Amino acid sequence: MDTGTLNEITREAIFVLLSVSAPVLILSLIVGLLISLLQALTQIQETTLTFVPKILTVYLSMIILAPYMLSKLKIFMDHIIQQIIA
Repeated sequence: MDTGTLNEITREAIFVLLSVSAPVLILSLIVGLLISLLQALTQIQETTLTFVPKILTVYLSMIILAPYMLSKLKIFMDHIIQQIIA
């Protein structure tokens, strides 16, 4: 493998990483903002109130998005294997 191929694989790996992790992170961000807004409006400053909904959101979103994540990673690995064979 030459450096051009390695650069292409690295670029694609970063893109796959972002596309797989972005939906979970965005959902967690939205839930965190909603909880923070709720805390600001009600003046409830309980620290554990932010963690439980975010943990549940990440857990549920990973279960729901698992087929999407696995398909993206499978496509990427197939591409890597084809590069190794060639």
